[in-house]
Amino acid sequence: MDEIRFYRASEKPHGAFSNLYRRKLVFEGEVFATSEHAYQAGKARKPEVRQWLMSAPTPALLAMAAHGLYYWDIAPGWSTSKFDRMRAVLRAKFGQHPDLAKLLLSTGEARLVESATVDNQVNRLWGEVNGVGRNMLGILLMEVRDELRAQLVGAGRYPAAAE
Repeated sequence: MDEIRFYRASEKPHGAFSNLYRRKLVFEGEVFATSEHAYQAGKARKPEVRQWLMSAPTPALLAMAAHGLYYWDIAPGWSTSKFDRMRAVLRAKFGQHPDLAKLLLSTGEARLVESATVDNQVNRLWGEVNGVGRNMLGILLMEVRDELRAQLVGAGRYPAAAE
């Protein structure tokens, strides 16, 4: 298994890697409906914009609304802090749900790729479209996978690589 592609939250089994996958998590002392909610909560500069985003009826509509914010509604420094926030959100998601951590670890060393079908800047940043893109979500998931594996090896609960 060299590469695992995922996109829709409803896809079995790897749809759980999508930020739109419906699984609550606690992040920064608050309960969020999805990892997309936890991530996008940090994007809004103004409390009323944040509240409006969080009231979106689905995580997909939340993402769409957040991607359309005007620059004056976006938190200062977002372009440089968003990847660190996503990494922290993913740590929370997989750290709080053992079944999701097990699924992520089950991917071994496979390259994880968010594989979108609509070609736009956002999809090429967080994933790939027709093999083109930065795949930042995939990269961050692989980082979290490595961290989880290292924690389990350190605790003696995961077989270390053959020496």
